[in-house]
Amino acid sequence: MDPAGSVEGFLEVGDGRVWYRRYGEPGSRPPLLCLHGGPGMPHDYLEPLAALADERPVIFYDQLGCGRSPVGATAPRWTVARFQTELERVRAGLGLAETHLFGNSWGGMLAMSHALQGATGIRSLILSSAPASVSRWLADASTLREQLPETMRATLSSHERSGWFACPEYQGAVAEYYRRHLCRLDPWPAALERTRAGLGSDPYQAMWGPSEFGPVTGELRDWELLGSLGRIRVPTLVTGGRFDEATPGHMAAVAAAIPLASLEIFEGSSHTAFLEEPEAYLGRLRSFLRQVE
Repeated sequence: MDPAGSVEGFLEVGDGRVWYRRYGEPGSRPPLLCLHGGPGMPHDYLEPLAALADERPVIFYDQLGCGRSPVGATAPRWTVARFQTELERVRAGLGLAETHLFGNSWGGMLAMSHALQGATGIRSLILSSAPASVSRWLADASTLREQLPETMRATLSSHERSGWFACPEYQGAVAEYYRRHLCRLDPWPAALERTRAGLGSDPYQAMWGPSEFGPVTGELRDWELLGSLGRIRVPTLVTGGRFDEATPGHMAAVAAAIPLASLEIFEGSSHTAFLEEPEAYLGRLRSFLRQVE
């Protein structure tokens, strides 16, 4: 997305400064605030959503510890509560008394948490490939991992036993998993490559752990929200991809648990349907947002 016509800056969030960018001019329609995944994967890969700025402002920010929001001299303690406070301060700093809230993956987890904490002014939620249960995510990852070639499965297992998560052989096997279940485009779009380059490993490891496949040793190890999602009482669109690591079954369970939710599975996509099928994805978001308003 061409940055022409956008406004960017920094916001104080208590334990640091986070960078934001707004596309589009404030108007009669509530803005769309976009929460990226990771934790620690900056916003760049979400940039296709900026095309919606012809109807409403679209706002991105890089959560502290990644992308354009580096930590200061002292890193904070990375917790869900810390990211909730950051989101609240971003909304306050940008004057977002009312907003639509989009979250992909971890960003969708944060959006669910924000809503469940009693946040006001949320006109709708778009939960993009956002897990509500870490135990289910890990079980699904184990199933998908079994579909990798035997040599790659052996590499993953042997390196995990030894704790060699940074080894190129291990990372190569993880990359094949990502090519199947994160983004199926070949080559990956530049926006996704920028996100990978700006990854914040400290928040990722503190919140999740050393490996995509677990064990989850970080703050999200006990993340189980399916039983609480019935308390979310705003219109919600749950999206996923047919080949998603956040599996269609998991996303169906999320949608079924939220009273005002609908489900959309994109048949040619994995974890980043807005990159893999942008025209169809943006069209579905447009119709959902117009319907809500």
